Amino acid sequence: MNELTLKPLPYADDALEPTISARTISFHYGKHHAGYVNTLKGLIAGTKYEGLSLEEIVAASRTAGDTAVFNNAAQAWNHDFYWSSLAPDGKGGKPSAELLAAIDTAFGSLDACKAALADAAVKRFGSGWAWLVAKDGKLVVESTANAETPFGLAGVKPLFVVDVWEHAYYRDWQNQRAAYAKAVVEKHLDWSAAARRFAG
Repeated sequence: MNELTLKPLPYADDALEPTISARTISFHYGKHHAGYVNTLKGLIAGTKYEGLSLEEIVAASRTAGDTAVFNNAAQAWNHDFYWSSLAPDGKGGKPSAELLAAIDTAFGSLDACKAALADAAVKRFGSGWAWLVAKDGKLVVESTANAETPFGLAGVKPLFVVDVWEHAYYRDWQNQRAAYAKAVVEKHLDWSAAARRFAG
């Protein structure tokens, strides 16, 4: 039986400062992310979803059209993926040769890829996410609204994501979403993790 839990952060609360403060982490991870996990536990208790993994719940609730379950499961998954998409400044490594070749093919350069991701984050109207994904083997940048996620869609492999819900940045950046997105993309993307996902 799978036990839904709040996964531990892969770094200390202050590891992403000054881009993302420990105070923001305490609310974002400790309140918002934890809230999705705890709400999901309540929603699935005694249902067909109980005992499934988070990934299985996302897939099954999407297929069944169970909106409340999907929203909370997808948000829990998206947040897990967001934290694991980031690294302390200077600790994110570099794209592998294989990933860099795919980036050059899709965008022309690594800088152009970063610019496209930051642009998608800025232009997402309202709350949502900006993703770098491999879609049928080709890299594309996409954005999704609210809890929607490319995870589990046929032929799509998420490589990393930038959270652009206001609770992700507002304490540190107020209404400067563009500055937040640029700082995350330039300083905190975990390219080593993305390379492993791309190769896997």
